[in-house]
Amino acid sequence: MSHEPGVIIAGAAETDRVGKLPGYSTLALHVEAAVNAVRDAGLAMRDIDGIATVSSPGPVQVAHALGIVPRWIDGTGVGGTSFLLHVRHAAAAIRAGYAGTVLVTHGESGRSRVGASPRRGSPSSPAGQFEAPYGTFGPTTTFTITALRYMKDFGLTHEQLAYVAVAQRRWAAKNPRAAYRDPITVDDVLASRLIAYPFHLLECCLVTDGGGALVITSADRAGDIARPAVHVLGTGESAEAPMISQLADFTESRAFRLAGQAAFAEAGIGVGDVGHLRRVRARADLRPGGARFRRQGRGGSVHRRRQHRTGRPAAAQHQRRGPFLHPYGDVRHVRDYRSGTPGPR
Repeated sequence: MSHEPGVIIAGAAETDRVGKLPGYSTLALHVEAAVNAVRDAGLAMRDIDGIATVSSPGPVQVAHALGIVPRWIDGTGVGGTSFLLHVRHAAAAIRAGYAGTVLVTHGESGRSRVGASPRRGSPSSPAGQFEAPYGTFGPTTTFTITALRYMKDFGLTHEQLAYVAVAQRRWAAKNPRAAYRDPITVDDVLASRLIAYPFHLLECCLVTDGGGALVITSADRAGDIARPAVHVLGTGESAEAPMISQLADFTESRAFRLAGQAAFAEAGIGVGDVGHLRRVRARADLRPGGARFRRQGRGGSVHRRRQHRTGRPAAAQHQRRGPFLHPYGDVRHVRDYRSGTPGPR
């Protein structure tokens, strides 16, 4: 198979700190992460001719703040996976010659709300008409229906669901930047405040301040960058419904399945070839069933056996619950594998 012209991730970085940062605006988080990522690649801002980000402040404002005059711009916004789509779109733009080096940035003052957009939905949207009036708003309430359906169909127990949070905390303890590193037990999880049945407080994602950025360029430039190149072999994207309550199957994401199939087909590999898995998890229930990394119909017993497997950090999503910084951590993990020092960071 051939992936020419190849595309690589040349730089990846986060803000200097994550957590509670009341002295940083959303734009400042974008800028700091971008500067760090460009430095990580060993490049300069003058090398960047493409920009991608989402929501306020948007790609135009971020480019202006960084002194970039882009010839390619992407502002695609589809939620937490927007930045994965940005990687895909940037790769396509580089192969098409629309840009040579693309900077993907993210900044979120999720906790301090400095310069952040108001959290409100449109009353005319489907969710505003058919869900919000009944008190359903945000992931912790909209995803309850999928968790309960899965528990009923496959026998997942509250204790098994709680154990995912226990495993997450154990992996977080290995990361010096994690907000909480003290160990917790299943009893601790089940005793924490109920947020929306069946989710307890310790089963929900933290809301924090922070940012991250990626530098994406042609593989031909691998010799010009400072760090080991991470090649983009395959990508995919899809969508299913504007509301969780309208999913075709509450126990599996059709969009995940279709996007995964496209990515594997483009890369020319299979599930068995994967040594590192990242899952976006806003709660303890989300599973990558669409790509068959996990066999359905076996309840939650798989969690206790696999969450702490050493030497192969398949549960890399447990490292830290940050504000949609998943792609930036993935690059570090791949670099670690190539250097022979795998493990959570």
